[in-house]
Order: sequence, then C-alpha cells, then structure tokens
Amino acid sequence: MNEQHPDQNAAGQGEEGGFRAGFVAIVGRPNVGKSTLLNRLIGQKISIVSSKAQTTRHRVTGILTEAGAQFVFVDTPGFQTKHRNALNRAMNRSVSQALADVDLVFFVIEAGRFGEDDRKVLSVIPEAAKVILVINKVDQLKEKARLLPFIDEVRKVRDFAEIVPLSAEKGRNVEELVKAATPLLPLGEPMFEEDEITDRSERFLASEFLREKLFRLLGDELPYGIAVEIEKFEVEGNLRRIHAAVIVDKAGHKSIVIGKGGEKLKRISSEARVELEKLFDGKVFLEVWVKVKSGWADDERALKSLGYE
Repeated sequence: MNEQHPDQNAAGQGEEGGFRAGFVAIVGRPNVGKSTLLNRLIGQKISIVSSKAQTTRHRVTGILTEAGAQFVFVDTPGFQTKHRNALNRAMNRSVSQALADVDLVFFVIEAGRFGEDDRKVLSVIPEAAKVILVINKVDQLKEKARLLPFIDEVRKVRDFAEIVPLSAEKGRNVEELVKAATPLLPLGEPMFEEDEITDRSERFLASEFLREKLFRLLGDELPYGIAVEIEKFEVEGNLRRIHAAVIVDKAGHKSIVIGKGGEKLKRISSEARVELEKLFDGKVFLEVWVKVKSGWADDERALKSLGYE
C-alpha cells in the first residue's frame, strides 16, 4: 500500500480530485495464472487456483485500493476454444461481457509461449480497448535470454499500452504492474470502501473454496461435470453453518468423490473448512454430500440455478 498524503481522505482522494478508479478485466487462455495474479494483487485468496485448466468458471471481482487509485478486477474464466456445451458457452459469454464493461484489460500469457489459443483470446478483446500485456511465469523460463526476443515477437501482434513481465506466484514485479496500470484508469470516485476486497458473497466464496479442494484432491480422477451448490448458509454470531452439495453428472462419479469408506469426501470437507475459517475469521460447520444431476453442464436451467450467467 502506498503511503497516504496528509490531505487525502480515507479513500485516498486528494483535494485536487486526482483519484483514479476503474474496472480491469484479467483475461487469457485457461491456466495462464489469472486467478493467481488476482489473489496476488488483492493480497488475499478470493479466486480458486488449480494446475487443472478451466478451474475458474465465474467472474470473480477483486478490489484493490491504493492511495491514489482503486482497481476493480474481474477474473474471467479462460476463454474456451475446444468445448462447446452450455457450460462453456456461459463461460465464454462471461468473458465477452467482462470485456465490454471495463476500462482496462490485463491480457495474460505465459513467458516463452504464445500460441493459437492466445491469439484467439486476443482477437476477442475490442480494438478500442486499452490493453496491458502481462507476461506471467517468467520465473519458469529456463533460458532468461529468450525473454526480450519473446517480448519483441508478441508486441508485433497489437499496440499494447504497456508490457509487464512478472511472476504472480512469486510476487515478482506485480507492484510494477499496478504502477503501470494506474495512469490508464479514468479519473473518478472510489466505488467501494477501502477495506473491501471483493463484491462476492460469503456463500459464493464457500462454494468456490470447496470446488478448489475437489480439483486439488481428486486430481486426474476429477470428473469434468462437477459443481458445488450451497443449499444452506446460516450465520450465528461468529459461527457459519454451511450445507453444500457436490453435483456430479453420472452415478459412477459419486463413488469417486466419496472415496473408500468416505475418506476422500471427508478430507475434501475438512481442508475446505480450514481455509474457510481463515477467510471468514470464525468457526465453520461444513456438511457436504454428493448428488447426481445428469447432463447439468448442458442444461441452461440447471446452470442458472448453480449461479452461471
């Protein structure tokens, strides 16, 4: 957080009205590190992270308030070029809507890799949009001498407002990205209080954190047609009672999630509860079971009931 000038108010606005505020979309093909970058920018985990592609299915809004600017980040699903069911169409609509409504775009790619899928995502970004090219995972580039020629190669495809190489996982050069982006935001009042970090509900965050544990702990066994539905969310003082259903597409997937003697589901629930208690700073009672809803990923009504747009 930048040091606040004495004549700035709590939201960081100077007397001369130089405060900047705007919406920033974080886009890229699946698994380039968009959610990791969002969490790093916010300074707290609000978007789930997995080595599996297509982990993020919803737009997640994160808020960063600096001394002179407020960023409202929209972490989008990775744009889908291979799958064509209703779920993937909903995810792609989410990306397109985000791009239509923002003041700035962070286009994220991996250092040393710029392929056809990256080009397809770039082609969806409106020509008039201000775009910062974010080259992530520079720490994983084995031949560091390749970085500058790689930057020269990618900058030819579009007139980027800025180009920032960084490592979201390690936190390297992330502050430089914020500095580069600040003057590109429009002048305006803060839209959120300075201590707010997301506009998503606790109910939504609970479903996402549980879904992350499914991704992490089921590994390659994880069925693609899987979702989480929060059926009950009650707050009693500092205690939250959460009843959640894991939705699978086929009866055979139910046993995969539950595991032998229920051990797999018990571990998933336990690890999710620990993370939720950290997030909510209070006790969590979490009860999880598994339901079969055949064809839910290609059913528009089922998707709407699960919170997909």
